[in-house]
Amino acid sequence: MKKYKWSVAGLSAILSVGLLAGCGAEGDGPAEVEAPAEEPTEEVNEDATSGEGGTLIMATSADYPPYESVDLESGEIVGFDIDIANHIAGELGYELEIQDVDFNGLIPAMEAGRADFVLAGMTPTEERKENVDFSDIYYEAQNLIVSKEDQGLSAVEDLEGLTVGVQLGSIQEGEAEDLAEEIGFNVEKRDRIPELIQELLAGRLDAILMEDTVAAGYMESQSGLAQFEVPSEELAGSAIAFPKGSELVEPFNDKLNEMIDSGLMDELIIKWFDAEE
Repeated sequence: MKKYKWSVAGLSAILSVGLLAGCGAEGDGPAEVEAPAEEPTEEVNEDATSGEGGTLIMATSADYPPYESVDLESGEIVGFDIDIANHIAGELGYELEIQDVDFNGLIPAMEAGRADFVLAGMTPTEERKENVDFSDIYYEAQNLIVSKEDQGLSAVEDLEGLTVGVQLGSIQEGEAEDLAEEIGFNVEKRDRIPELIQELLAGRLDAILMEDTVAAGYMESQSGLAQFEVPSEELAGSAIAFPKGSELVEPFNDKLNEMIDSGLMDELIIKWFDAEE
């Protein structure tokens, strides 16, 4: 991606890439921030729930530019999702802390009470809805097959007998497994996107199934790569995940819709994806 995309000025929230153990019970609202010994736990819960001086803990997987990634100069997590989270948290009166977790560990971390919500370009599948609640869709994208140019791949049928990589726990994992049964190729899973790219460049993978907005950065920075769209009846929409019964769903939806109606979401899409919706 272009270097300027990884610099975000004026972030109002406090970012923390360490794992922070929240104490709130699942579905009971925001997880607690560790309080000084002299402050009773109940007071911290009241502050966090009201949004007045409280802190929300967000879990993400910071290997998914332009949604979220680590700025190499500042060491901060930045991206499209981060801007959305900062805006909503600020509008609701919260501070924000961020955990960096492997994608397949995001929902378990939230279910364990270590995060109040997950914002990581996550698609609200029916399987995930059994365990978590989702916000409205805030962005839609298309899945691609990325490969080396010299592979000459141009259609999903060309994948027969090859090895295709996907990110563990992603929506692409399920789609790859379905396509593998239909076409006949091997599926290899890795925790993070950079691992998949390294495996592809090293020749240990023949192709990667990934989202177009994420693929764009690697297509720009790595020479010799090719891509084609994977036909699909539905776009891969992204939404915010919450513990079942979370009281944050409604206020987050209100702010998401305000961002869409005001044009702010379009501004962020252009900023991070260089594409108008």
